[in-house]
Amino acid sequence: MTQKIVVLDPITAETARRMRALLPPGMVLDHALNRDAAHLREIVADADFLVSGQIAVDAALLAAAGRAKLLHKWGVGVDNFDLEAARAQGVTVARTTGSNALPVAEFTLGLMIGLLRNLAFGHHTLRGGEWRTTTLPKPSFMLTGKTVGIIGYGAIGQNVARLLAPFQCRILYNKTRPLSAEQEAEQGVRFASVAEILAQSDIVSLHCPMTPQTAGLINRAALQSMKRSAVLINVARGGVVVEADLVAALEAKEIMGAAMDVYEMEPTPAENPLLRFDNVVATPHIAAMAADNFDKTILQLFGNIERFAKGEGVAENDFVC
Repeated sequence: MTQKIVVLDPITAETARRMRALLPPGMVLDHALNRDAAHLREIVADADFLVSGQIAVDAALLAAAGRAKLLHKWGVGVDNFDLEAARAQGVTVARTTGSNALPVAEFTLGLMIGLLRNLAFGHHTLRGGEWRTTTLPKPSFMLTGKTVGIIGYGAIGQNVARLLAPFQCRILYNKTRPLSAEQEAEQGVRFASVAEILAQSDIVSLHCPMTPQTAGLINRAALQSMKRSAVLINVARGGVVVEADLVAALEAKEIMGAAMDVYEMEPTPAENPLLRFDNVVATPHIAAMAADNFDKTILQLFGNIERFAKGEGVAENDFVC
């Protein structure tokens, strides 16, 4: 019997074609055309498996998907899923652990350099017909030799540290369970508290999951504890940073700049005040998108779906609940 996978994110026809080329035998794929709640509830009615990247999956959407017994994250963070509702409905939740670690880590370095060297500002003003070499929004700095604080040291954070090695940076990290002394020496990093990272770092880079403990972690007090010459990078989750506090800190020049790929509300509205600053680099949650990482990620996702369909369960590392 044919089983249906429904992708809740609106994807392009080309993306759908590439996904269908990798489908397990006996499965078909459908996908959303927009983010409208009524449309999403309609397309999941006959779904056997649900896949979502950025679309929120709440109790109402799960209830509309009465046949589905597996909800799979296209990515890692499951803060956009109602896990309690999934448990109550008997829906297994899984994710593609580690699938986007290297693309996001590379993107993080791009944001660091783009922000430190005013790349986005230079591009934007040059396209507007201005040659702005003496009126940059902030001084340009090299990445080499800087102190980088990594808050959240899972697969992404560790890849960031590895990619920073040629830049001779001093790297501080924070995670729930610190590495051993031998692991720290091997990776060239040192454990520090969040307070120490904020106070000492030239670059604070966020890679922690969204949890009750990390929600609003970077508030006005945290920003005021950073160096005035420091910058903030957020490729974790929007809710880790209190956006109104970041706006206030930028207006008061309490930090030198910020770069973010994630927001409290997504899609973030055009009137988000963070988008008006020349010392801010903003991208629309695209850090994990890399065409040459696509097949690897989808095969991991489809592999879990195929195993689940056979009654074998998803890979242990990818199981959420």
